[in-house]
Amino acid sequence: MRKISLFIIFYLLVLIQTSFLIHFNLFWLGYGIVLLVIALINLTEEIHSTEGIVIAVFGGFFLDVFSQRTFGSGILLLVGLAVSIKIIKNYIQIPCISYGKILQK
Repeated sequence: MRKISLFIIFYLLVLIQTSFLIHFNLFWLGYGIVLLVIALINLTEEIHSTEGIVIAVFGGFFLDVFSQRTFGSGILLLVGLAVSIKIIKNYIQIPCISYGKILQK
């Protein structure tokens, strides 16, 4: 159920990105908000979870559908970002706040 809701959310994010936010590009790539959300999801999830990679495929697919670039470039970019974050998280401990720890205090 979570993947279906994220599928719909990324569809809406890409529509916003390609219709309105295209004038505010991040590094002239046009992947701004979707790239940021993929990075945040992969930074906050567990190391061995594959959900961030699946979400990166969803986001990349929608970016490829709505862009003029070669089909697959968005998928490769976002999956590469997700995998590189996973590899970096194996070696660097990124402090994050767990909602369970906050509620226990």
